[in-house]
Amino acid sequence: MTRSATRISRRTFLLAALTAAGASVSLGACATGTFPFIPDHYTFSRQQVQDAVQRKFPYQRSVSQLFDVSLTNPVVELLPERNRVSVRLDVRLTSPLIRQPVNGAFMLSSELAYDSASRSVVLRSPSVDRVDVDGDAAPYAQQINAVAALVATQLLNNYPVYTFKPDQLQFAGVNYEPGTITILTNGIRAQIVEK
Repeated sequence: MTRSATRISRRTFLLAALTAAGASVSLGACATGTFPFIPDHYTFSRQQVQDAVQRKFPYQRSVSQLFDVSLTNPVVELLPERNRVSVRLDVRLTSPLIRQPVNGAFMLSSELAYDSASRSVVLRSPSVDRVDVDGDAAPYAQQINAVAALVATQLLNNYPVYTFKPDQLQFAGVNYEPGTITILTNGIRAQIVEK
């Protein structure tokens, strides 16, 4: 009985060991070469970026003493085909040049980059893709576009949308950092490479 119990437990052990080895091979495909259990990328969601951007708003600013700008309700979208992130903002403009306050929306887009000083993925070089305004603002479209570009640059350039914890970028004395950042349909993937 002991001999047959020993045979069964050896078979069970070997089967478990082979299963574990197969599992570690499939997990290793996503790992770095140096340490097979360190991931080769991190993926964070559109919602995480939305939450980070949301903290910046509402935002109010006076521009060139001609426009008072109020920005609210940011909505983040992922643009994988352009490898960019877009942010739609509701805007309200008041100015002595315009009889009534103007309501509308700014559509901005930005590439993403890694800032090693803050260990963050940041919005880099945001640009204004579209400005939609209503009311009497049509004659001032050029000035409103300039205001949108200024606000976008000052407000969102180098703004962090995801900050890595120290333990995500270091293991056993080896430092890692994000490499290529790719916008996917369901999230943002940051490749992790040895520093």
